[in-house]
Amino acid sequence: MKRRALHRAVFCLAALYNILWGLYAAVDPQWLFRFAGMAPMNHPAFFSCLGMVIGVYGLLYAEVARRPEHGFALAAVGLLGKVLGPLGLAVLILQGEWPKATLVLCLTNDFIWWAPFALYLWDAWPYYRRTFSPA
Repeated sequence: MKRRALHRAVFCLAALYNILWGLYAAVDPQWLFRFAGMAPMNHPAFFSCLGMVIGVYGLLYAEVARRPEHGFALAAVGLLGKVLGPLGLAVLILQGEWPKATLVLCLTNDFIWWAPFALYLWDAWPYYRRTFSPA
């Protein structure tokens, strides 16, 4: 696979980042609300649950790092989430429900991963296509 070592490094970092972010969100689910100057959540377990989901994505990214030739679908779902998440947040910000300071979520969880995930998908596509092409 083209740029295999780079893709493995990126997905190892993504796995570590997501697992650590998920753990932190579970331990301190009010951090974003303090950071953005928002009122604390009435039900912080929702943000803890989000942390759990983000952390589980870390396990999927570790699998992509382990077997990059076979991770296309997992990475595609990851990138889709990294595109849809900011769109949902943009709606909240444009409707005035959340402040712009909450964009910090997208800087580290989404935007910085767009280019490396897209590059991986470009390089992994031939392996994915070969796996599912008719015999």
